[in-house]
Amino acid sequence: MIQTLANLYDGFFGAIERITTGWFLGLAARLTFASVLLFYFWNSALTKIESGFTGLFTLTTGAYGQILPSVAEAVQYDTDKIAFLPYGLIAYLGTYSEFILPALIVVGLFTRAAAFAMLGFVAVMTYVDVNFHNVEAKTIGNFFDRVQDSSLADQRLLWAFLLIVLVVKGAGAISLDALLAKSIRRN
Repeated sequence: MIQTLANLYDGFFGAIERITTGWFLGLAARLTFASVLLFYFWNSALTKIESGFTGLFTLTTGAYGQILPSVAEAVQYDTDKIAFLPYGLIAYLGTYSEFILPALIVVGLFTRAAAFAMLGFVAVMTYVDVNFHNVEAKTIGNFFDRVQDSSLADQRLLWAFLLIVLVVKGAGAISLDALLAKSIRRN
């Protein structure tokens, strides 16, 4: 009886694994990222640029306040007093990363590199939130506690796991990465 149940179990889940190998995990991770984080990061980036087409190239005071709060505060939010190197460059890279990296992940182009860079972005973002935006300890939370909805620890851990899946497994067969690899193999 136990052997029959074990065979049924192995057969059922083995079939699921065979059917989904190579395409499902990457696609599911990218669709989950699109559903949960794409517009979160794009909306965040939109708060950092001016409106209109030319606004794409002009950061708001809020961009510096969000990305480099202590630097912006030191000059009383007069962005003309903030040196481009390194601070302006950091602000521009941070802002455009919020547009570009999520888009690359969702379409599955350079997915592993984009997810790896996004992990770094989330780590820096979390560091800034904790150390410069005066986030309360209750909001930060702790790992392995009974509170599942702390904004930072639990949330960012789930984000990181999703991105780690993409770094390790890639975008999958239904992606621009797969099309690019197929095109390269033909040549």
